[in-house]
Amino acid sequence: MKPTLVIMAAGIGSRYGGLKQIDPVGPSGEIVLDYSVYDAIQAGFGKVVFIIRPDIEDAFKEVIGTKLDGRIQVEYVFQTLEKIPEKFPRVGNRTKPWGTGQAVLMAKPVVNEPFAVINADDFYGRESFNVIAKQLMFMDINSTDCCMVGFYIKNTLSPHGGVARGVCDVQDGKLNHIVERFNIERKEDGIIRYEENGLIKQIDDDAMVSMNTWGFTPRLFDFLERGFVDFLTLRGTELKSEYLLPELIDGMIQRGETVATVLPTNEKWMGVTYAEDKPQVMSGIRALIDTGLYPANLWE
Repeated sequence: MKPTLVIMAAGIGSRYGGLKQIDPVGPSGEIVLDYSVYDAIQAGFGKVVFIIRPDIEDAFKEVIGTKLDGRIQVEYVFQTLEKIPEKFPRVGNRTKPWGTGQAVLMAKPVVNEPFAVINADDFYGRESFNVIAKQLMFMDINSTDCCMVGFYIKNTLSPHGGVARGVCDVQDGKLNHIVERFNIERKEDGIIRYEENGLIKQIDDDAMVSMNTWGFTPRLFDFLERGFVDFLTLRGTELKSEYLLPELIDGMIQRGETVATVLPTNEKWMGVTYAEDKPQVMSGIRALIDTGLYPANLWE
C-alpha cells in the first residue's frame, strides 16, 4: 500500500511577511512545496493531501495543484476556526484556527492508509522522504505506533533569527519526550542557545529535533478527535491557544499508547521562516540542481 503525504499549508506566515507557501524559490518558479511533492513521488507516495484555508484555495491550486495532474492523486481539505465539535461555541474574538492537531484532523475523510505529515514551507530533502516512506510501507495499518524523521539541530537553524523546534529525548531509536523550545539560534560564540523562563540554556549541536515530519496510521485520527475535545474543554476559551500535534504525540508516548520510532537524517533543513531566508533557500536549491538531484524545470 502506497503511503499518503499530508501537507499542512494553512498557515499565514506572519513573520515572513507574506503567503510564503506559494512564494517561488526555484529557477522555473517552483515553490518549496513543489520539491517536497517531487521528492515524495520519487520515494513512492501515492497521494498528497493539502490542508489549506478556503481563502487561498484558488491561488494555491493555480500555483501547484494544476502541475500535479496525472502525476499523483491530489485531495484538498480545509482548516477553519469553525470546524470544531458542535457542542463547543465559537470564541468571539478568535481569528486563527486551532493549530496543527486540528489541521491534521481535517484530513480524516480522505486518508485511509499510512501517511506522513509535513509543513508546507520547509524543505526536508530527498533522504527524509525516502526513510519515512520505507517505514510507512511496512507499518501495520491497525497499529497505534508512529514514526518521526529526526533532524540534528545544527542542520535546522536560520542565520536571520531564532526558530522554534521540538527538541527530542531519544533513546534506543525511540522518542521518549518532545518539548517545544523557542528562539533557538547560534550565538556569536558559536554555541546554540535558547531562553526559557528568563534563563539562557544551551543545546548541543547534535541534539535531535522534530521538524513536523511524522508518520502515522489512520488510527491517529481517533486520538486526535478525543484530544481535540479535551483541549477545547480546557482551553477553548483562550484566544491564542493551539492544539499541537507534537503535544498530542508526547502525551500518547507518556501514557503508553504509542511507540514513536525516530528515523535520523543528515539532511539540512531549508525554510523561509524570515524573508531574509529566501536568497539562501534559492542558492541551496540551485546547488542541488547543479549536482543533478533536481532538474532545472521540476515539472517539465
